[in-house]
Amino acid sequence: MKIIILGAGQVGGSLAAELASEANDITVVDVDATRLRVLGDRLDIRTIQGRGSLPTVLRQAGADDADMLIAVTSSDETNMVACQVAYSMFRTPTKIARIRESAYLTRDGLLGNDHLPVDVVISPEQAVTNYIKRLIQHPGALQVLDFAEGKVQLVAVRAYHGGPLVGQELRYLRQHMPSVDTRVAAIFRRDRPITPKGDTIIEADDEVFFIAASEDIRAVMSELRRVERSNKTVMIAGGGNIGERLAEAIETRYRVKIVENNRARADYLAQHLDRAIVLYGSASDRELLIDENIEEVDIFCAVTNDDEANIMSSLLARRLGARRVMALINNPAYVDLVQGGQIEIAISPSHATLGTLLTHIRRGDIVNVYSLRRGAAEAIEIVAHGDARSSKVVGRAIRDIKLPPGTTIGAVVRGQKVLIASDSLVIESDDHVILFVIDKKHIRDVERLFQIGLTFL
Repeated sequence: MKIIILGAGQVGGSLAAELASEANDITVVDVDATRLRVLGDRLDIRTIQGRGSLPTVLRQAGADDADMLIAVTSSDETNMVACQVAYSMFRTPTKIARIRESAYLTRDGLLGNDHLPVDVVISPEQAVTNYIKRLIQHPGALQVLDFAEGKVQLVAVRAYHGGPLVGQELRYLRQHMPSVDTRVAAIFRRDRPITPKGDTIIEADDEVFFIAASEDIRAVMSELRRVERSNKTVMIAGGGNIGERLAEAIETRYRVKIVENNRARADYLAQHLDRAIVLYGSASDRELLIDENIEEVDIFCAVTNDDEANIMSSLLARRLGARRVMALINNPAYVDLVQGGQIEIAISPSHATLGTLLTHIRRGDIVNVYSLRRGAAEAIEIVAHGDARSSKVVGRAIRDIKLPPGTTIGAVVRGQKVLIASDSLVIESDDHVILFVIDKKHIRDVERLFQIGLTFL
């Protein structure tokens, strides 16, 4: 595909790296020459310096025959105007815009070809909010992904010393939990992927990705790690867009405190949040944390726009007794440094957003895509079409499907039924198939596997 990306920040840069590795024709546009030079030195892409909303700049970037425009600059207005220009002047087939301001998103009829021609809206703040909310709902999880409108979840947990399944073969999982249907989709051991088989033995500290119907997730987690009590108290450091949205999303279910160091912003939050307690001050203030009983906080979540502030406040909160800490971190180098130590979960906004974009870029009838392990792996929900003559998957048992190396089918959703994958399960047309791909270089092979042959057409 020929794709123009406007914006060379964290989201645009991560997306360019992801797509350039898959032999797409990528052009990145930004006003910052330094950012473009860094990207151009690292990736096989074209770069254009200029304002992406200008017709001349878009033409220079190749908009005349581009398949897709992805506008992810820091300005909502630039992104929307760029989509308008791409539609009016170049008839670009697909236009994706990053829009942060909720006032634009809540007006019916504003977006669409008859008005502002944006085909897909992405909101990094909302993606991160949903990501954190799922983690809070599942104590002990490293990652929680929804498929089939929430009917199925893929959850990552770390196996612990002395756990019921540590030292056991995977086939023991079914014997140990006969009433719960689940499947291990992938295992990462010391950052290396292992394709799970019946005789694979789980070791302590393995990162285990398992898939199950949403109502069975907690039961399976209890087999892999200690049963953690439900979260009740959440402290949010940072009252920006993400902090505000997160507080709104969880304040009816949890006791929420939000710490904001800007007085005007703290006053605004106090007026607009219904139940959350707003504290004016710094989340790195030891006395403030002690006064607010940090040792009784189940989740401390730092979501300011400053990586260093998030890391330091999280480390302080953990030292003072917070049960679990999470930090929002934009710099990829910091993520590898801190994750898994005192800070259990480092949240990357660009990777939380990447899956939304990839859903519209992948070929085939794709419903969901999640970028995992900082882009190394992917979880995909794809709809099977055709019949036994035209499709390489429909009408075949899973054992007979020639899956690319490192690819696992975890579950199939048929109507309202969740079917955990087994060798004998036969794929039917219109099934939602959930796959885990541990090596991203095989994504194209997965897409080709689900393409319909000429006999069907």
